[in-house]
Amino acid sequence: MNWWLLSYPLLGIFAGFVAGLFGVGGGLTLVPILFMIFTSQDFPASHLMHLALGTSMTTIVFTSMSSMRAHHAHNAVRWDIVRAMAPGLLLGTLGGSLFASLVPTRPLVVVFTCVVYYASAQMILDFKPKAHRQLPGAFGLFGAGGLIGIVSSLVAAGGGFLSIPFMLFCNVAIHSAVGTSSALGLPIAAAGMIGYIIAGWGVPGLPDYTLGYIYLPALLGVVAMSMLVAPYGAKLAHRLPVKQLKRAFGGFLALLATKMLWSLIG
Repeated sequence: MNWWLLSYPLLGIFAGFVAGLFGVGGGLTLVPILFMIFTSQDFPASHLMHLALGTSMTTIVFTSMSSMRAHHAHNAVRWDIVRAMAPGLLLGTLGGSLFASLVPTRPLVVVFTCVVYYASAQMILDFKPKAHRQLPGAFGLFGAGGLIGIVSSLVAAGGGFLSIPFMLFCNVAIHSAVGTSSALGLPIAAAGMIGYIIAGWGVPGLPDYTLGYIYLPALLGVVAMSMLVAPYGAKLAHRLPVKQLKRAFGGFLALLATKMLWSLIG
């Protein structure tokens, strides 16, 4: 029996709980741990990061749909923003994921680590930018979507760490920014999934049970348990000191990224 298969549902429990409790997840949580698990399974070193990114990005397709429905039920999704940003998100994420497949694992890990440090600093400092302007026009939202999509594709995240501060900066109410960000995660994840499938299609040396750069056993284990556990994390969010826990989790993310970087250098 391959005992590593048990690690994926356990990772799904952790990722789902964190997503429900803090409203974060995706690559920031999954990629470093998947990278370490894939390393321990002796997956090809040249494809480690691409497999972690592609698998993590695909999990967001499923989790974002669940989150989007929940926020839509509370009228917290600004669909006008989603419609304006979606084309840029799709193009940026697809192009970014295809570009990421051409970047070797080592520099890709460095880029990922830098973005995680930024996201963890956001959590530790509880960063919420003050509104300085209104939302830009259609062209500006398209451009913002493209930029968010490119960065998200390189870290396999739903983009909330960028889209929420952007919307707050543009005078969108916090509950609408969070709800809209959950909806923006779907085009990001869908385009990223397609990009990593195309980029990894026919690449020699990948492990069995892969679809492009998506490792299917990890995908199934993580998605099944994360979607089951996330609602419980969301319920606890109203009972626990989330601000303090979020800061602690930000520190944990930074340590996780540092461990990932150190193991690669070592």
